[in-house]
Amino acid sequence: MSETLERGRMRVAGFADAEMEYQLIRQLGAARYGGAAIGECLMLAQRIESGVPASWVDAFAAAAARQQADAERRAAGGHAVSAHDAWLVASNSWRAAEYYSAISDPRHRQYGLASRACFLAAMKHGPWRCEEVSLDCDGRALPAYYLCAAGADAPGRTLMIVSGYDGTLEETYLGYGRAALERGYRLLLFTGPGQMDTLRFHDGLCFIPEFERIGTPAVEHLLTRAQTDPARIALMGISFGGYFATRIAVHEPRIRALIPNSPIVDLHAYMASFVGFDPAQMPDADDFRAADLDHIPDHVMPPQAREMSRNLILRIGGTSFKDTYRRLRAFRVEAAQLATLRCAALALVGSGEGREPLAQYERFVASVPGASGHLFGTDEGADGHCQAGNLAHSAAVSMDWLDDVLA
Repeated sequence: MSETLERGRMRVAGFADAEMEYQLIRQLGAARYGGAAIGECLMLAQRIESGVPASWVDAFAAAAARQQADAERRAAGGHAVSAHDAWLVASNSWRAAEYYSAISDPRHRQYGLASRACFLAAMKHGPWRCEEVSLDCDGRALPAYYLCAAGADAPGRTLMIVSGYDGTLEETYLGYGRAALERGYRLLLFTGPGQMDTLRFHDGLCFIPEFERIGTPAVEHLLTRAQTDPARIALMGISFGGYFATRIAVHEPRIRALIPNSPIVDLHAYMASFVGFDPAQMPDADDFRAADLDHIPDHVMPPQAREMSRNLILRIGGTSFKDTYRRLRAFRVEAAQLATLRCAALALVGSGEGREPLAQYERFVASVPGASGHLFGTDEGADGHCQAGNLAHSAAVSMDWLDDVLA
């Protein structure tokens, strides 16, 4: 009996677990700007057990090591373009492995630093000028990147971007920064306490509500650069960065345009919506510490939920799960503060993000004078968190608006 002809052995099959499925879409979406190959991601997914972080980490770490070695071979052979492309993919694969690694695991820092090293190697072979920058926050040097076109020496439009809970500087370049560079913007990617990049260099540096403590030094750094037009500085925040950016803009009048994606004004309520109740009010008998998690059986708390809870406790700086959510109550921007914003503002949200993000989007648009909003839908595949499924469409909406505002 003859074999039926098939065009290939790859199949589009993701994960039953919704969170891991989103992470796969996040990785696939990065293909638009050079951070992944769709076929490679789908083949990796076949080797990963749904909802089991350890299998994800192992698969992506192995892929990243292979991709990095490939980039190095191509660079040694004088193939700069191929090496650049391979290093970007390797950087993003290391980031994917870093994402699901517990921050208490030494591999978390190892994979994060590998992601950074691959990114910087790619930039040496790419079309942009990229400079490693350190910004001072409470006496600590926090990492940042400044990027611009090779001939961008005169004052021009500058976009600052801060990511969120688990995004990195390198991923922010792929998802949002490269689109700005292609449109002629100068770009500052920066990070604050508690974020993934800072954990690579500073153990135990937890998130703080007052992100203006890094936002203002970032603005002041830009004002020392001849490429910066002080009248055309914009700020974008991704995921948790929607809160960080809004908080910065409230305290920083030199920001002329603000794009929160999505506009989180109450991080406590936002995070409580993920678990379906407010852990800040849970009975003490149900509370747990990070050290307790290893003793909770899988049937009580699945491995993925266990690792996400551990990372949240350690990164917010709580003594327990309950205390962590109590600390999150300080991460909010009041309606009266939003009413003081005088910069142009565009709020972005996906229709599939859930009730609480949509409610906070509506609150932001109603509270900020003159604010505009854009609701991404399902037809363009951009209804998910931060438009991970269609980054080019997200860029078209945000960057076209910003072009008009900063014209």
